[in-house]
Formats: sequence, structure tokens, C-alpha cells
Amino acid sequence: MKTQLLNVGLVGYGMAGRTFHAPLIQATPGLELSVVVSRDAERVHADHPELEVLPKAAPLFARRDIDLVVIATPNDTHFPLAKAALAAGKHVVIDKPFSVNASEARLLKAQADGAERLLSVFHNRRWDSDFLSLKALLEAGTLGRVVALESRFDRFRPRVTDRWRDHHRPGGGIWYDLGPHLLDQARLLFGMPKAILLELATSREGAEVDDDFLALLEYDRLRVSLQASSLVAEPTPRFRVHGTRGSFVKYGVDPQEAWLKEGRTPSAGWGVDTSPGLLTLDEGSGEGTAMTRRDAPLLAGDYLAFYAGIAQTLIDNVPPPVTSESALEVMLMLEAGLDSYRQSRWVKLKEGSSALRRLHSG
Repeated sequence: MKTQLLNVGLVGYGMAGRTFHAPLIQATPGLELSVVVSRDAERVHADHPELEVLPKAAPLFARRDIDLVVIATPNDTHFPLAKAALAAGKHVVIDKPFSVNASEARLLKAQADGAERLLSVFHNRRWDSDFLSLKALLEAGTLGRVVALESRFDRFRPRVTDRWRDHHRPGGGIWYDLGPHLLDQARLLFGMPKAILLELATSREGAEVDDDFLALLEYDRLRVSLQASSLVAEPTPRFRVHGTRGSFVKYGVDPQEAWLKEGRTPSAGWGVDTSPGLLTLDEGSGEGTAMTRRDAPLLAGDYLAFYAGIAQTLIDNVPPPVTSESALEVMLMLEAGLDSYRQSRWVKLKEGSSALRRLHSG
């Protein structure tokens, strides 16, 4: 990669901006976090006294010294902020999800393409340890032909907070919070589904928005279920995958988010998950008579790969780590899921469109 330094402006210093984007940008060679847009300058300066803080985004977008704008604000503000940043000639990264609907995502993609600006979405859980390890197992054919995948992201958060995600507003609720992660991972493994069936629930006392979902994705000869809940205290498998040669089960979540919340930054040993997965494989004739059980090899997680890829894209003109096309496909699934819930039926994704291509990257 060529020697070059890109100045970055971060819009938003809530959980996403503070926990993920600021530390990862600062740890990435080639990127320099220069300005943060926040109404709480004291909170920013408590962590980063050297950073300049602006109260509004417009002055940031007008600055010629800013190359890349990162938007880590509530979901319903992604579209207007990204639109304004692109209009000002900036490259843009948006925290997931892309926007609150596919129409807005398409408009942003068209605007970025027309302006020849980078537009990417922070789908960081492509670099979870457990997901990278599962992807490697499937690519190696270790499980044979996969026939079922269960992907869960459960939490126990019985108290409803005053955060914007818990309020009734566009992009609120658990489907728009955790759904993009699980949908993006399924799409990377198996391509776009033929159809989706979604059930949402509002389970906690005083909850305004969905805090539980179950999504089923239709593929040929494969059943995929995605689930998340705010009221699961007992640990559940993060992944449970079954194939014609055996099964893979993984408990525990990737450690990187917890480490970032603790204030740790990527260093030696970063992303190593100490909760091994379990492989149960048929090592014999295929009749299930020679089953073996062993720990599954786990790859280290690497959230830093996203921003390292962004820097390489802008400096060396290589494809971005998350393309706007792939992020748009996640929006299509999110929106189809909502249609399914409202209509209480399976909703098909249009066949023959680019959304049905099998993608393993992008």
C-alpha cells in the first residue's frame, strides 16, 4: 500500500462511534481521525482530548482537509447525512444498516457511483472469529453439503432503555439492530435466498418496538433460521450447522466488541476466541458408524480488516471490503422481512436480479 494519510471525520459518538469506529480508525495505518461531530464535546474529550469536536455535521462536510466521513448516528439519519457528505465530495462509510429502506440505499449508491466516491457499510461481523471459522469449514467441505444452519444472537436485557433503538422510530428495534448482521453472514455463505419469512415479537414489559425475531430463509435443499432475542438468559448456540458429513456447534460470541468496550485496541492476540466450537464428523463410510468429536479450529477475529480495507481502497484503488451492492442486498432482505411480517406470509425476492447472485465477498 502506498504511503499516504487520509483524514477522517466521525459523525456521532454514541455506542457505535465510541466503541467501534473511533478506536478502529485510530488503529488503522493510513487513516487519521481528525474531527468528531458530537453535541457532547466533554464525552469525546474524556476519551480523546486531542480531537477537534464540532457540534454539527455541515461544517465538517465543508472542510477540504477531510477525505472520509464515517456516519455512526441513529439509523433514520443515515440517508440525509450520507447524501450531504457525498454531495460535498467526501468518501463515506455508514454504520450498519445502510439506511432504513432499500429506496434510500439505492439513491445513495447511485449518487456515490455518479460522483465516483467510495460508499461502504460497516458490516463488521464478517470478521467475527466464529463466522470466519465457519466460513473456512464450509469452503473446505468439512461438513459435506450443508442442509441446515441456525444462527442466533441472544441477549438478556430485560430492562427497556431510553436509547433511540428502543423507541418507535424508523430503523428502531432488534430486526434493524441485529438482523443486518445475521442476514449479511447468511448471504456471504449461501448467496441471496429465494424467499424470507419473518416473525417479530415485543416481549419485554414497556417495550415499544420489536425485541425478538425469527427469520427463515428459503434456499434449495437448505434450511436457514436466524434468531435474536433480548430475553434469553441461558446461553444458546451462536451457530448450529448440520451437513452430510457432520455438524458444527459454537457457543459464545466473538470477544472483539467486549474488548473494545473495555477500551482495548487491536494488538498481538487480538480476536482470539477462547470458546472452541465442536465438530462432530463421520470419519467412516458415511453410515454414521465412525463418529468423532473434536474441537473445531478457530480463526482469529479481525474487525481492523474493515478499515484496513477502506484505506487500501482509497489509496490503492482496490475493491472495498464491503461493497455498496452487497450492503444493498442486505437492505432488500431487511425490507422483504418486514413485508413478510406485515403480510404473515413468505415473501419472495425477485429472481433474475443481481440480488440472487451467489456472493462470497464484497
